[in-house]
Amino acid sequence: MSGKYQVSLQKIIDDLSLNCVYLPMPAEQIRVKTENVNRPGLALSGFYDHYDADRIQIIGKVEYLYLQQLAPEDRRAKLEVFFASRPVAVVMARGQDYGEDSLDCARRYGVPLLSTPDTTSNILAALIAFLNVQLAPRITRHGVLVEVYGEGILLLGESGIGKSEAAIELVKRGHRLIADDAVDIKRVSAKTLVGESPELIRHYVELRGIGVVDVRRLFGVGAVKSAEKIDLIINLEQWQENKMYDRLGIDSQTTEILGISVPSIVIPVRPGRNLAIIIEIAAMNNRQKRMGYNTAEEFNKKLMGDMGLEER
Repeated sequence: MSGKYQVSLQKIIDDLSLNCVYLPMPAEQIRVKTENVNRPGLALSGFYDHYDADRIQIIGKVEYLYLQQLAPEDRRAKLEVFFASRPVAVVMARGQDYGEDSLDCARRYGVPLLSTPDTTSNILAALIAFLNVQLAPRITRHGVLVEVYGEGILLLGESGIGKSEAAIELVKRGHRLIADDAVDIKRVSAKTLVGESPELIRHYVELRGIGVVDVRRLFGVGAVKSAEKIDLIINLEQWQENKMYDRLGIDSQTTEILGISVPSIVIPVRPGRNLAIIIEIAAMNNRQKRMGYNTAEEFNKKLMGDMGLEER
């Protein structure tokens, strides 16, 4: 997926509080296309096989000390070759002195040169985490995302089923809204999906008969959140009299999004059912399952025991 999405160098600088030593053009115009980061120790020593100039290059203490122990003419020669490869950006960690040679080469080849007082390990971890989110594979789903008791709940269903109304009721009960109507879902790791709202409709909810309302202004900043991982998917559907719904919760269901299977349940909707309370119970029950306690399985064991059908 590398290269499909991009993030501006300016956003990276702002988020990680990097210092700009030299920029060949406005940082907003410089695009980073890969979430991979590199420490160019081998490249500086002359080994450029499998070297990727699209990666941000981090010069840490080891690379810095290696360059310092070289004779001035050798150091200059190695920096010339390194900057001539035109990496997307070079970051000096630990606030190390970049030196006139590095600055001159950066200007000569038009390479952004940045610095940070953070340790090499810290800036590497922060940069990788940031890029993994910004450049993650993504998809947009029609639905509502809320945080209920710390669980990210994605509500799916046909238009008019009551997703937005349920979200407002949950907000009134102290929970938080992440997205209404459209949810941008990103795969930030092999096991984690994170959802957020498109910028244009962030913090807004559409209620039929009333219109668009600003949840942040009505309920305060504590009622909204910019992003949340997706722990449970709830599919809302109109109650069907002849359909057999799961009454014990023994059968585990999942929904696959971007190659990740997320626990999911189906909740039938009809007049008189309090969706907000049902969603709260579903969130707490899902958290218990992740902690190792499954109420349905415990109840089934007791039932089988009372009937004399316990496993032998």
